[in-house]
Amino acid sequence: MHEFECGFVTRVPAWHGLGVVLPESPTSEDAIVAAGLDWNVEKKPIFDANGVQIPNYFANIRDKDDAVLGVVSGRYEIVQNSEAFSFTDSLVDEGLTYESAGSLRDGKTIFLLGHMPKTTILGDDVDPYIAFTNTFDGSGAIQVIMTPTRVVCQNTLNLALRTAKRKWSTRHIGDIQSKLHEAQVTLGLAKEYIDALNIESEHLAAQKVKDADLEAILDTMYPITDADSDNRKSKIQKLKDDFFICLNASDIQKFKGTKYAAIMAATDFADHGEPMRRTQSFEQNRWYNVMQGHPFVDSFYKYLTNAA
Repeated sequence: MHEFECGFVTRVPAWHGLGVVLPESPTSEDAIVAAGLDWNVEKKPIFDANGVQIPNYFANIRDKDDAVLGVVSGRYEIVQNSEAFSFTDSLVDEGLTYESAGSLRDGKTIFLLGHMPKTTILGDDVDPYIAFTNTFDGSGAIQVIMTPTRVVCQNTLNLALRTAKRKWSTRHIGDIQSKLHEAQVTLGLAKEYIDALNIESEHLAAQKVKDADLEAILDTMYPITDADSDNRKSKIQKLKDDFFICLNASDIQKFKGTKYAAIMAATDFADHGEPMRRTQSFEQNRWYNVMQGHPFVDSFYKYLTNAA
């Protein structure tokens, strides 16, 4: 079953054709309609089998179809979709355009993806994206996530840096001045991450690493034992082979033999490679990993930067 409920993308179809494809970035008013997010959520009391209201617990109900999106506590504050777009509108004057938006998990999660003006890292054009996610089932906070993407090959650069966060939480508040303040804070954190990413990329590009060292990292991440089946051994070997195919890609040869090239190979493999086990929700899981950070890249980056 697809977790993607509805939404839009600009220019390039997502998830094997799911979602409406728009020829150009829409206004927020058009975006919220195109994304199928033109609905509100209301907290309603919950009753037990005897008709007695259960204290301090409420059901989040979507008004367009009375769907129950989740059960939350009395402290939970609803952030309507229109409020989320109102917040991102505060960033439009800074160059943000709407790239995609929609809902996942039957409306329990909504997302907005905004594109900021291009930047350059180590001579490569990079598209900085800011993703906003919100949940109505109480499972998570409102998050803002940085996802820089190399234009030349479309692999992401959302590394788990020690010096700057790639994701953080934000508030949606009613008055416009507060929204503008939160928008400026968001922009500041996004710039901080891009600046830190640029510094770290230069640092990695200045450090040499041998293929044998990379093989050792992959062996540590994906060990093979005598007890493993031939099928598992074959899949792990293919994973390692695919990584080195990515390492030899033409777009990173100018960084050949450096830790930066290794990271580019890891992100390319994570973003575009085949997993060891493909599930029905593979494409949706890939989207989550692109936004939140891929576990493979995070682990590889940790091993690589801790290596002597």
